[in-house]
Amino acid sequence: MKKIGITGSLASGKTTASKILTRGKYPLFSADNEVKKLYKRKNFIGLISNKFKLKKTIKIKQILKNKILKNNSSLKKLEQIIHPFVRKEMRKFEIKNKNKKYVYFEIPLLVESKLMKRFDVVIFIKANKSLRFKRFLSKGGNKKLFQILNKKQLSDKKKAEHSDFVVVNEKNKIILKKKLLDILKKYE
Repeated sequence: MKKIGITGSLASGKTTASKILTRGKYPLFSADNEVKKLYKRKNFIGLISNKFKLKKTIKIKQILKNKILKNNSSLKKLEQIIHPFVRKEMRKFEIKNKNKKYVYFEIPLLVESKLMKRFDVVIFIKANKSLRFKRFLSKGGNKKLFQILNKKQLSDKKKAEHSDFVVVNEKNKIILKKKLLDILKKYE
């Protein structure tokens, strides 16, 4: 099994790149999707409610966003709860797919979490900050949240140092696809 990690800064195009790379025929672990699943689990919502002393659990994600916007130390507290759950699911995914030729992992904080050694190949999807900000806003984000989340991430230079490939995603999907498929040709 060849494990391929896909990472990148906020709104750089990691999900689009992951879909291109897997081509619908290889398994993909998405840390973001695992987090979405967590918010549907009653035990997780209960844990979050207790840790943050929340009275309501309806629209919990919005309540947490507001807490992070008021005090960004809440983000660290939230990550300390979320990351162990995601890592556990990642291990299950690896075991389930151990006989596959290629297995992909889309992990936004791959370098920040020092997970590089777990992968045979790390691909860093890069885009300039102003373009990423525009993409983030187009998905319903706001300026302050972008700034908080962006500050949590290492610089592009640091991420590139820990990656096997750096793919600049500032044009369109056709160009991105060509760059990514050129990388895959090296392994097929």
